[in-house]
Amino acid sequence: MKIIQLVLLFLTCSLSAQLKGIVVDENNTAIPFVNIWVEGENSGTSTEENGTFILHTNNENSRLIFNALGYEKKTILAKDCKKVVLKESLIELKEVIISKRLETRKKEIGKNDNPIFEAFPNGPKVDCKFFPFLPEYKKTPYIKQVTLQTDSKIEDASIKLYFYSVGPDGLPDENLLKKENIVYLKKGVYKHKFDVSDYHLVMPKNGIFVVFEKLMIEKNKLEVTSVDKNNNLPKTERLYFPFVLYDYVARKNKYTFIGGKWSKEENLDKIKLYEPAINLVLTN
Repeated sequence: MKIIQLVLLFLTCSLSAQLKGIVVDENNTAIPFVNIWVEGENSGTSTEENGTFILHTNNENSRLIFNALGYEKKTILAKDCKKVVLKESLIELKEVIISKRLETRKKEIGKNDNPIFEAFPNGPKVDCKFFPFLPEYKKTPYIKQVTLQTDSKIEDASIKLYFYSVGPDGLPDENLLKKENIVYLKKGVYKHKFDVSDYHLVMPKNGIFVVFEKLMIEKNKLEVTSVDKNNNLPKTERLYFPFVLYDYVARKNKYTFIGGKWSKEENLDKIKLYEPAINLVLTN
């Protein structure tokens, strides 16, 4: 029996290759927190602060997508990723018109009346919540605050948080911040409130996506060892924090990010689905 278990363990290890590499810019400077995805799959990782990464894959001929704000997206074979060089991209900054805000009115949107929060250890690494525009928002057009509810076993776990415009296809399109926005979260189950007034964001007439991206880095990792009930052997599971909490709500559209691409599932009638527990506070 032990021999069979050892053979199975060997076969499992041999099927999963560990790829190590580093991502740098054209000046050979390491790029931290790069989003790395296996094309067409819901698996990937992130670069550490020194630009290095480790990726577990079953196929060295699979294609990897490297994506970071401020750099051109790059797709290469997994076996060729020992050193990946990303070129800087030119971002056209739109003119920001700063007007005096009264802030005499506030309106919280996206709040669920009957919240049932759940967290998924192996849930989405990138996910979003869509906020449609309503005529009543004209009285409070500015986005003042975003709230994100999480569960974390690690103090100061980090996560990327973005605001995306709506593209012609109805999917997340352009990052409205034009910069990386990494926030640090408290340990435990917590409702985090982030003031985003300095970004001067106005609620777009076609709505807005709030997008989060989990960072698959060592600082956010916690290894948990347990006993497998099927064979009584110890098993170690890698968990990356924070876990974002989800509401179970009725929606017509479901947005999914897999293999570096967004997709949308449209339904004629509303269906129940899990949606990130994210709210916005608008002001005038």
